[in-house]
Amino acid sequence: MPVFKTPFNGYSVKFSPFYESRLAVSTAQNFGILGNGRVHILDLPPTPSSPFVELASFDTADGVYDVAWSESHDSLLVAAVADGSLKIYDLSLPPTSNPIRSLQEHSREVQSVDYNPVRRDSFLSSSWDDSIKLWTLDRPTSIRSFQEHAYCVYAAVWNPRHADVFASASGDCTLRVWDVREPGSTMVVAAHEFEILSCDWNKYDDCVIATASVDKSVRVWDIRTYRTPLAVLNGHGYAVRKVKFSPHNRSFLVSCSYDMTVCAWDYMVEDARIGQYGHHTEFAVGLDMSVLVEGLIASTGWDELVYVWQYGTDPRAP
Repeated sequence: MPVFKTPFNGYSVKFSPFYESRLAVSTAQNFGILGNGRVHILDLPPTPSSPFVELASFDTADGVYDVAWSESHDSLLVAAVADGSLKIYDLSLPPTSNPIRSLQEHSREVQSVDYNPVRRDSFLSSSWDDSIKLWTLDRPTSIRSFQEHAYCVYAAVWNPRHADVFASASGDCTLRVWDVREPGSTMVVAAHEFEILSCDWNKYDDCVIATASVDKSVRVWDIRTYRTPLAVLNGHGYAVRKVKFSPHNRSFLVSCSYDMTVCAWDYMVEDARIGQYGHHTEFAVGLDMSVLVEGLIASTGWDELVYVWQYGTDPRAP
């Protein structure tokens, strides 16, 4: 599979829920510290020897840390920007008409954005201002803000089956579970002793969730018995930046790390690490698995490269 080279450092990559060949990549100049950002919309090449097809790109005045596709409109996506804004783009409109909206409520960098896969009309943003916000496309202001974390909220992720439930991961070392119908979080898990950089729900068991931490580990939890993790996955050499459960396999998940590797895991077996990929030459920070194509993985990193490959194959193979 060919590699796509971005002009800036890669931060996030997301497969479209509507088109099996399409993905979005968010990037930031100067490693996200200072400078511009860009969102790339790519189509996978028709043959392995062909290059990626760039359908569109959108420039921002600040770095873009995350991107999420709408679950209800195949042309819409939301970008999380370092200036504290959320920018909404419509691929059906010319670049000069984008973004169609800019939502500005966070007081610091927006780290993550996640679209509701059940209700499909709302999305979450999490920020370095320690808050999470709930939004819908038809409102210019957020519906609600969630403010219990004591440090940066690096991820807020919807439950794959319950429209009102989400989880959040924070630098305050806690994982929190929320129900938007309740006044506060419904569960607090002291999941790691160091910052938690990512979390993701199991797509086949809505009580199982994985966390990734600066402590170099991925931990898998059952929120019904959360005192002890179901599994502790060790194997990364540095902080684990992102973790994603497979949409097609109950026990399969992937993670990427500042050690520049992507690891594949089966958390239900003793030798849990079942694959390791060393194709990146800088921090690997963006990772996703396709909902439409089983075993298809995408990653991006600070080496300005985007890889897409099938589990079990070499990402660098032609």
